[in-house]
Amino acid sequence: MGKTAESPQQEETRSRDGAGLHLHMRTLHPSVPVPYLTKEEVTSTAQRATARLPGKAPASDLAFYGGLGALAVAGALEWPVALAVGGATWLVRSGQKEKQDTGPQT
Repeated sequence: MGKTAESPQQEETRSRDGAGLHLHMRTLHPSVPVPYLTKEEVTSTAQRATARLPGKAPASDLAFYGGLGALAVAGALEWPVALAVGGATWLVRSGQKEKQDTGPQT
């Protein structure tokens, strides 16, 4: 009662077919609504979003904060110190701008 010899072709077919293993799978395709956006809708949304942004920063502010960041990256200044200096400078400058905007108080 020995094992019957299979030809190489039969063995290859059986291993390729999964040797009698049959797996039934169910594939679900849920419906997903895809919004359709027109060019006008995108443009108006972008304009409303950019209208809320503050104006451009002066070049001197960009140079100051950029230099402060560069010093922190280079290691000449520790990042908590750079953060504290930048935050304090921003607070002082924003307070001065508010006083200029309101004018002299009598």
